[in-house]
Amino acid sequence: MLDYPETLFLLEPAHMRLALSLPLASCLAMVAALPVAAQDRSFNFALRGGVGAAPDYPGASSYRATPDLAFTFGSLEWGGRKIGTNIGEAPKTGFGFTGAFRYLGERDSSDHAELAGLEDIDAAVELGFGVVYREVNWQVFGKVRRGFGGHEGVTGDIGADVIFRPDERWTITAGPRFSLGNDTYADTYFGVDTATPTLAAYEAEGGLLGAGVEVQATYRLDDAWALEGAVAYQRLLNDAGDSPITQAGSDDQWTMRFGVSRAFNWRF
Repeated sequence: MLDYPETLFLLEPAHMRLALSLPLASCLAMVAALPVAAQDRSFNFALRGGVGAAPDYPGASSYRATPDLAFTFGSLEWGGRKIGTNIGEAPKTGFGFTGAFRYLGERDSSDHAELAGLEDIDAAVELGFGVVYREVNWQVFGKVRRGFGGHEGVTGDIGADVIFRPDERWTITAGPRFSLGNDTYADTYFGVDTATPTLAAYEAEGGLLGAGVEVQATYRLDDAWALEGAVAYQRLLNDAGDSPITQAGSDDQWTMRFGVSRAFNWRF
């Protein structure tokens, strides 16, 4: 705060106006000199919430309702530079980055007779990032995630999509998916440490664990709100498909989800 002597207020009115105008003009000049870029910082993203259905556990033949929660990165603008494209706008072509998230519910052996004798597995959250290369009508991508909670392994997905935009509101993508996981992840969900009356001992190793296809659809209600849904099929392969756990359940895995998303533009 600027400090002026009290004698300032003893000046004659005309001189007082001049004396007051000088510091005021200086303040305005300082404000005008502030970088404009500070007002252009923004973070654009979307949050989705809804419901879905997925196998009770990897390799199960039964299904349960699951929450559908997701975070989608749109763009980051800072100092005159912008990374990404705002939610709802047609994405730019070329390389881009995205977040990666997956939730796996707990596996309670007491709820499934075929798992009797196996240890329970807590719910797990997988967090990571992805790289995508996108053109107007197609895209390819890869994602890697690290598990927390029920497992501490590393998983990932490789996929490709064709992109349809029938009009300004609809976006539909469809394409193949390949799922991978390291030894820690594979042995957690598909390994059997000690033989049980129904399951033989089995040590599962990582690698390509599944392949399938996914179809997604987004309908934009306006610039902020959208309806989103997806259906995916996966066939468990290699050590995941050969696991006694999968043989007692099913190597055909379906998932589906439906939710509402809201875009936000946070300026800071």
